[in-house]
Amino acid sequence: MDFRTFATSAIMNFLIALGVLLGGCLLSGVGAIFVSKPPLFTMNDYAERLKIWAIVAAIGGTFDTIDELEKGFLGGAPGEVVKHLLLIASAMTGAHTASIIIHWLTQES
Repeated sequence: MDFRTFATSAIMNFLIALGVLLGGCLLSGVGAIFVSKPPLFTMNDYAERLKIWAIVAAIGGTFDTIDELEKGFLGGAPGEVVKHLLLIASAMTGAHTASIIIHWLTQES
């Protein structure tokens, strides 16, 4: 994987995780209004519960990534291992950024 492909994938992972979490939390707030629950508390709760799913959605499923990590470890390609770990980290950063935004919007800690 060359640098351009890696950078594109990292940016996409970040933004996909950010969008999944923001969209899920904002729509959970709308759903909470329909079922007479407090929307801000619901959004804040889902900000933590959806984090792992945003990461999984961003990296395209865990099995492909785990397979690539295994090939890198067993095939003696540490560069590929580092690249895949950085792609996972970019997805985690996107999910965490969205979580911070939701906590900021709801004024909850």
